[in-house]
Amino acid sequence: MDADSLLLSLELASGSGQGLSPDRRASLLTSLMLVKRDYRYDRVLFWGRILGLVADYYIAQGLSEDQLAPRKTLYSLNCTEWSLLPPATEEMVAQLSVVKGRFMGDPSYEYEHTELQKVNEGEKVFEEEIVIDKAVAIIPRGALFKTPFGPTHVNRTFEGLSLSEAKKLSSYFHFREPVELKNKTLLEKADLDPSLDFMDSLEHDIPKGSWSIQMERGNALVVLRSLLWPGLTFYHAPRTKHYGYIYVGTGEKNMDLPFML
Repeated sequence: MDADSLLLSLELASGSGQGLSPDRRASLLTSLMLVKRDYRYDRVLFWGRILGLVADYYIAQGLSEDQLAPRKTLYSLNCTEWSLLPPATEEMVAQLSVVKGRFMGDPSYEYEHTELQKVNEGEKVFEEEIVIDKAVAIIPRGALFKTPFGPTHVNRTFEGLSLSEAKKLSSYFHFREPVELKNKTLLEKADLDPSLDFMDSLEHDIPKGSWSIQMERGNALVVLRSLLWPGLTFYHAPRTKHYGYIYVGTGEKNMDLPFML
């Protein structure tokens, strides 16, 4: 959710129980504005909260003018002081692939596995956020547009999805560089608008049925929830510019979902 409209966004997402205390909201509102100014980001998103056994990690992302450029990730334990996480190296990814279990909530905590390799929890936070983000960061169709020269920008003319469009999974895209779109044939791409349909649609996600879509507040709000990553909530008020997503969970994937559908 965009830090510029944080209070409204938290209110729209509150139906899923993803609220924050008044003091946390006030701290976030002030500190994220300072992050945007000090790091000179085009936009700052409050990504969510990873629940730890001792303390929780609050996660934010900094975006450049090109909305699909690699995002910078920051974390905080108190919603006031933010630390920038370094990009994950291939070695870090390989080490973290063997780490299992809940977060402790201590960036200096070290995990061990049978080969006695130690992994710092601060590194685990970054890698876990990247994995979840690629799977569940969502944007409604038309909210971004891609220029003929490549960069992707916020669509200032976006006025929201219609009520009928808002009820379709095909109206929502993964907020990342496309993966499946590159595998489509020219015939499958014939009806796509290259300036708007340049990301992967949620309707093709595997397993089928991994998304729940519901209308709330008398059809004034559409809410998508991930069944694969419990804790992810996306919201959009049809015919308005208001949309966003927030993750509040343990960072654990529901590996049993294919057997539950």
